[in-house]
Amino acid sequence: MNGTNFRMPARRWATVATATALAAGPVALAGAGSARATTDQGRASAVVLRTGLDVSLLNKTVDVPLAVSLNEVQAPQSAEKTALSAQLDGVNGGQPFSVLGADVATAKATVSDTKAEGYTNLAHARLHVPGLPLLSLIEVGAVTSKATCEAGKTPVATSNLLGSVTVLGKRVTVTAGGPTEVQVPGVGSVRLDLSKTSTTSRTAAATALELKVSVNPLKLNVADVEGTVTLAQATCEAPSPVKRSADPAPDVKAQGAPAEAGLAETGGSSMTPYVAGGAVLLLAVGGGAVLTARRRRS
Repeated sequence: MNGTNFRMPARRWATVATATALAAGPVALAGAGSARATTDQGRASAVVLRTGLDVSLLNKTVDVPLAVSLNEVQAPQSAEKTALSAQLDGVNGGQPFSVLGADVATAKATVSDTKAEGYTNLAHARLHVPGLPLLSLIEVGAVTSKATCEAGKTPVATSNLLGSVTVLGKRVTVTAGGPTEVQVPGVGSVRLDLSKTSTTSRTAAATALELKVSVNPLKLNVADVEGTVTLAQATCEAPSPVKRSADPAPDVKAQGAPAEAGLAETGGSSMTPYVAGGAVLLLAVGGGAVLTARRRRS
């Protein structure tokens, strides 16, 4: 009875010990994944000029959309443009029509792992629309817009207007408190919004000047221009904060899987060391149990 009571626990313990030895290797491998950094890339854009105008010629018998952009850039691929003029064909009797001319016109968009930024700078700019070849729709001394979005920080959007502003030949004072209306009898009207900015938790946008235009010189219906004009706009979206994530654990082959190349000749596999270790442990425990039983009988 004593021998029977001793052998049963010993066999059970040996079985558990062997299973533990076999399982220990794969578990250790599964926990060996290293940490790595991951991030979502940010975005940025910038544009010196964008128009959304509808030009009606010859008493509205011909409609020509005036959709022009100057120095428009976007990132993740960081870029910079510095063209100083924009022209349009098809609205000036077959001759190119100059929409915008400037001494400085820069748009820049950059993105890194931690920051996205859009920037525009426009200086001594003159904007024209069809029907007013000699009179500028607007002239500005200098305007800048900047949008900066850093990972984990509050985005920032700023716009600045420096120098004078002239609309349809009239010198005006533009304030950030609200739109400025300019009416010129026999020519038309322009409404200006200065320094429009907005931010969210990850984005920012800044526009130095936005114009709503309605021009029909002397009501001759030679060129009726309606729509919007945007000057010096910048936007950004911040990259996601860097996160730590574990690499996927290496694949652990089950017993009976095809042998690895270096073990094919001997019939070994990646599990061989664990099987061998378990077998040695089982033999040791079994031998000890038998020896103890014989001593008790004697």
